[in-house]
Amino acid sequence: MINESLILDPESLLDSRESSQLDGEKELKALSKARALRKGELASHDIRRARLLQLKLKMEEFLSSNSNSTKSQFPVFLEFYVDTIYPKRKLFAQDIDVNPISLSQVINYHREPKEEFILRLIIHSEKVYKNVCHFQSNTWLEVYLKDKFMETISSEKKWRKEEGKHVKIFELV
Repeated sequence: MINESLILDPESLLDSRESSQLDGEKELKALSKARALRKGELASHDIRRARLLQLKLKMEEFLSSNSNSTKSQFPVFLEFYVDTIYPKRKLFAQDIDVNPISLSQVINYHREPKEEFILRLIIHSEKVYKNVCHFQSNTWLEVYLKDKFMETISSEKKWRKEEGKHVKIFELV
């Protein structure tokens, strides 16, 4: 006998992999719809929502790619995020309680973000994306860490010789 609740809710038959694939397809459709409507008149919140979906997808693509790009993506994504939500970057800095100059320096590749900056950004984006789509809370941290990893790997020739001078191995015979 077939359970009637399964007939009424066919999504209950899907496993989580299919569900996440469906979520991704829904987000792509929403983004496509927003792009198509963009030519017409859209409310500013619809445009903001579409841009946030676009950012999420770009960040996920960056994290899943095997790109060896040496250009840091964290500041690019941060700039897009802030400029999508706020008319002035100073307002974002106030909302996460950081110095506007520090924010500007991170966006313009002059300074690395401090840990509390990234943590506040994580909390802020969780709240912003709550009504837009599902957003992994660790995405910003993963983007930052992938940038640092790629930077370290790409500059190995610079640091290996100098750092190698400080490494000794006790020989076991």
